[in-house]
Amino acid sequence: MHARPRRTVVPRRKTLQVPNGSPNGRVTPARRRTRAATVMLALAASALSMTAIGAPAHAEGGPTMLDPKLAVRTAATGLTSPTGLAFIGDNDMFVLEKTTGRIQRVVNGAVASTPLDLAVNSGSERGLLGIALHPNFPANPGVYLYWTESTTGADTTVLSETPLLGNRVDRFVWNGSTLTFDRNLIRIRARQEDAGQPARANHNGGVIDFGRDGKLYTFTGDLGRRGHLQNLTCGPTAVCPGPTVPDDQFGGPQTDNAHLSGVVLRLNDDGTTPTDNPFYGPGAAMGGEVGATLQKIFSYGHRNGFGMAVDPDTGNVWMQENGDDSFSEINRLEPGMNGGWIQIAGPVQRVAQFKEIETTFGGQNLQQLRWPPSNIADSTQQALGRLYMLPGAHYSDPEFSWKWEVAPGGMGFLNSRALGPQFKGDLFMGAATPALNGGYLFHFNLTGNGQKIAVDDPRLNDRVADNLAKHEITESESLLIGRDFGVVTDIETAPDGNLSVLSLTNGAVYTVYRR
Repeated sequence: MHARPRRTVVPRRKTLQVPNGSPNGRVTPARRRTRAATVMLALAASALSMTAIGAPAHAEGGPTMLDPKLAVRTAATGLTSPTGLAFIGDNDMFVLEKTTGRIQRVVNGAVASTPLDLAVNSGSERGLLGIALHPNFPANPGVYLYWTESTTGADTTVLSETPLLGNRVDRFVWNGSTLTFDRNLIRIRARQEDAGQPARANHNGGVIDFGRDGKLYTFTGDLGRRGHLQNLTCGPTAVCPGPTVPDDQFGGPQTDNAHLSGVVLRLNDDGTTPTDNPFYGPGAAMGGEVGATLQKIFSYGHRNGFGMAVDPDTGNVWMQENGDDSFSEINRLEPGMNGGWIQIAGPVQRVAQFKEIETTFGGQNLQQLRWPPSNIADSTQQALGRLYMLPGAHYSDPEFSWKWEVAPGGMGFLNSRALGPQFKGDLFMGAATPALNGGYLFHFNLTGNGQKIAVDDPRLNDRVADNLAKHEITESESLLIGRDFGVVTDIETAPDGNLSVLSLTNGAVYTVYRR
């Protein structure tokens, strides 16, 4: 039994406290495929136990694959609400635990040690959320973490017990046995205690990954903000143009540090800002805190998501995005992209369906009371005209979407031929809830140039699955390749080339392999 290291509380500056492809879309011989990575949140923690690597997973107690050539086995269990994994050797990996703040080192299927234990606030979707190894690891021993800081020095779920800028990305150094704090790269908003509304702690995003360009891509959700980066030029008001309305008691709608949300950030490995970022010039011209935050942005207009992956062949960054009750998305990120949220979800031509669902189903408030769905545009032209367009920005439709929310989770590319040559470079995506197929595993081919999702079902030629209800699979049956994985928070290519799938609800790592 290994001794648990001392709880680590990293140093922090004084923080503000909140008061109480192919033309026909078919696959070509040179089609793209996928690897793996990523994160989702939920609640749920599994009991701490250990099993040997290779134990078979059965339909009653674990996931199953629907392709007869593929099978799944349990690689590791005994993990508490795991949210991310990173391989540091053969059968040797780091696994994050959302609620405990621990990075567990798992060797040959068992927890061997705890190299780091952070004091986290794990209320709702907060906690220890994302991990990325430096591209030159282990020669460069940097390990990057996205996590939510506790103000108490101990783990907590009390929503108020985190700084305003309580989500943070830090670099730690691996020495072979422990992880030591090196530096903070950025602090991001965590608090959602807006006047007249219930306290929340969701939409933190938390996915991080290094691109093929050596830059760190960091996604944070909209955090309940309603400002410029949510395409509200005047702030949370139904009338615009008109008077500008502050986003909340901390300012906005301008993009200062406390309102940097719904974005993918692109940073150097030391946390500095790359000068070739799409809004670096406009940010420099604007100056001040707002200009400096704009310089860090790669894309904006996103709601929330738990999965991001880099195509190993093209270097394209792909990300899923959760809807409220409508229009889950898969996006290929482009520099300067505006994803459209909150004015648009799904393809802009479907804005009428977006409005219809969100005004008639569920909470009917887009999880935020200050800008209700009744404000959604009544036409495509009106929606596009309302977007907040930074200099050089462009709107982009998703590459694939579902009419009703299917709650996507972790995603990743398979960067090997271990499952068969037909799967090399393909994209796999899990679920953020077990409500659909016990936690689905979807599989996507990409077109030959790696720019689009390839489809075989003619009903998907428009790249929209017109499912019939929330958490329902109509028109995406051909994409389903596995089930009963629970909440999937990460997908990675293992050193042996097989597909590793991390389940938060099952507290387990699963290996998908060829029979």
